[in-house]
Amino acid sequence: MSSKELKKWGPHRHINGDSTDPENFKKVMDTDKAKLIFADPPYCLLTRRNKKTGALRDAKKAKINHEAVTRYPNVKAYREFTEKWMSAAIKFLDSNGTFAIWTNFLGKKPILETAENLGLFFHSEFIWGKLTKETSGNETNVRVYEVALLFKNKPYESEIILPDSAYIPKSVITHYDEEGETGNFNNHPNHKPFSSLEPIIRTYSDVGDRILDPFTGSGSTPAASIKLERVVSGIELREEWAKISQDRLFKLSSQTMVKSE
Repeated sequence: MSSKELKKWGPHRHINGDSTDPENFKKVMDTDKAKLIFADPPYCLLTRRNKKTGALRDAKKAKINHEAVTRYPNVKAYREFTEKWMSAAIKFLDSNGTFAIWTNFLGKKPILETAENLGLFFHSEFIWGKLTKETSGNETNVRVYEVALLFKNKPYESEIILPDSAYIPKSVITHYDEEGETGNFNNHPNHKPFSSLEPIIRTYSDVGDRILDPFTGSGSTPAASIKLERVVSGIELREEWAKISQDRLFKLSSQTMVKSE
């Protein structure tokens, strides 16, 4: 079977493909709807140029030079990319589902504008604070590392009012590689630890719900979803990372099936 063909493990589905292509969403979703679309798309990182000559120059950090990192010539190009993949994905969002998107500061505006144009309503912002190596006395410093923007099909005011005891997480503080797993999955530069993903998955989906991840990378979100007994549909553009995601999904889904027997 070609790596670009749809692969299935029980109810889980994954394909090596482009998330701006609506056909790939049809392949991994079929007639299903996702209770949670949990996306970690390329961030709005712009091509670095020499201010005097306009010539391309290398990024300062090796991580930014990583082949899994995409750079855009300008914000307009990033907005066009965002419109393509979000327009394709939203067709598979459950009417009561949540659309969660990780982003950096520069990407927030294009994503917010695209969501509004697609009829989505901003729900909340989830903040991931990263523990640094810097310390002061008995304190460890934390910096805001990334944010996830959360949207729904309905205005916040129209949702069911939750009791005061209900917990809606707004942030989490972890180390970048909390579980020490990045080395097991080829050190993907956009790895997310389980502890940064769990609050959103638990809050905005239930056991047995389908979660759609249009940019699986090394498989952090699909892995967390399966561990929390959700069903996964995933897409990854780069063949190397698609294979890593697929191998990870196969292993976890096999373990889950053995436990249920």
